[in-house]
Amino acid sequence: VPLPQSLVVFMVCAVLSPHSHPSQMFAAEENVDFRIHVENQTRARDDVSRKQLRLYQLYSRTSGKHIQVLGRRISAKGEDGDKYAQLLVETDTFGSQVRIKGKETDFYLCMNRKGKLVGKPDGTSKECVFIEKVLENNYTALMSAKYSGWYVGFTKKGRPRKGPKTRENQQDVHFMKRYPKGQMEIQKPFKYTTVTKRTKRIRPTNPS
Repeated sequence: VPLPQSLVVFMVCAVLSPHSHPSQMFAAEENVDFRIHVENQTRARDDVSRKQLRLYQLYSRTSGKHIQVLGRRISAKGEDGDKYAQLLVETDTFGSQVRIKGKETDFYLCMNRKGKLVGKPDGTSKECVFIEKVLENNYTALMSAKYSGWYVGFTKKGRPRKGPKTRENQQDVHFMKRYPKGQMEIQKPFKYTTVTKRTKRIRPTNPS
């Protein structure tokens, strides 16, 4: 006599892991990679959230200099405080999509369909939108929002690399955010207050 399907599933689970409940076995099969979910959310446009504008420099790990927006030409040869290295970065979504504009030239950092980094006076195109990715080594990588897998990158001489020749794990695409000389961060980081069992409540004193 054939056994009911539910009983067969229970027996298989018991054999594989006698100490596990069948519901745990099914839960293990439904593991979700939340990194994909987060990446999909950051790709979505968000026109409701307030745009945030920041001013900083992007220090290239390979060239040892800063990204410069020199009109239509892009390089990573700027010294700390160089006027062409000062970048206005606008968040394009609630997530991590940004538009980067040279403060001095008003040209946007963009990547064309050939993977070449260029400066454009109009930054409305999706070619001028990048996804900020904070890496495990605390560097930041900028991936094109239009051409997935293509990153902003530079050689040791500060020359732009084409998007198809870049990878996330390459030092060429690693940058560090730095504020220009004499300028401090406008927004202070949010600090959490740790509450423990030893924390004492401060009671207001009664005036005598």
